[in-house]
Amino acid sequence: MTAELNIDKLDLQIIQSMMQSANISYAELGKKLFVSGGTIHVRIKKLQELGIVKGTKLHIDHKLLGYDVIAFIGIFLEKSSLYDIVAKELKKIPQIVRLNYTTGNYSMFAEVVCKDISELKFVLHDELQKIKGIERTDTIISLEESFLRDIQMTERKK
Repeated sequence: MTAELNIDKLDLQIIQSMMQSANISYAELGKKLFVSGGTIHVRIKKLQELGIVKGTKLHIDHKLLGYDVIAFIGIFLEKSSLYDIVAKELKKIPQIVRLNYTTGNYSMFAEVVCKDISELKFVLHDELQKIKGIERTDTIISLEESFLRDIQMTERKK
């Protein structure tokens, strides 16, 4: 991959395997990749130190827990220089699960997960409208998430 990160094919295989199942033991993963569990442990630690691996996360079905509304909010800023200030305020809203600084029509693009339309209305009307620097928003409600996947890791040609 990139020389400055010193990532090789084994590192990419470890990352790919862990993205598919983060609860696999190092010993089991080592057997799968034909190396020792100790090697896996050392490689994971290196990937964490490089900031590539940022922990493990449990993937849950939000709908089964009563969170039925997923929406995407395009945010127009009064000035792009307000991004950092607005992002800090948006981070305080727990329903916002992802925020990106974007090009195109919107200055920012947020993903929001809510229990119902009333909660989404609260986020839009009561939370977002009070943040200084937001000019206006454009909301898109997701009717269905067809799939969610991680990228497929491949080694870069040198």
